[in-house]
Amino acid sequence: MEMFVKLIHQSSMTYLPSKTPVQFYGLPDGKVYLIYTRFYEVKYDRTYLEYVFAEHNEFSYDFENDKLIPHDKPKVNTPVFNESVDKPDPKINILKIYRNLSSFAQAREILNRKAQKMMENIKSRNENKIHDINSSDNKKLASA
Repeated sequence: MEMFVKLIHQSSMTYLPSKTPVQFYGLPDGKVYLIYTRFYEVKYDRTYLEYVFAEHNEFSYDFENDKLIPHDKPKVNTPVFNESVDKPDPKINILKIYRNLSSFAQAREILNRKAQKMMENIKSRNENKIHDINSSDNKKLASA
C-alpha cells in the first residue's frame, strides 16, 4: 500500500499522558496528527489499550517539502527539528479513540486511508480549478 502519511517523529518517552510510544505524522492537508495508546481497563488476566488519534494544534506540516511549521512564528533562520512536536503541555485535539485495534500498524493504516482520501479530494479540487480556468478562458475567446 502506498503511504500518504509521513512519520515525523516517534518517541517512547513523551510529555503526553501515556507510558507507551507516541507517533507523530504529517498529512497532505498540512495537519500534524499523533497516535498514542493509553490504558482504559486493567484486569488480572489482561490489560486493555485504546488507540487515540489526535491533532496537534501548535504545528502544521508542509507535505511537499517535508517541513514542520510551528504556529508560534520562530525567529528568522531558526531550524525547526521534528522532535519539537513532543513538547511539554502540548495543545492537542482528540479526534477519535479506537478500542478494537491491536497494533500501531493497524492505526497507521487507518490514518493512511484518511490521508489517501484527503489526497483524492485535493487532486479533484485542483482539477476543478484547472477546468474552471480553462472554461473561463474559452468564454473570453468566444466573446472576442
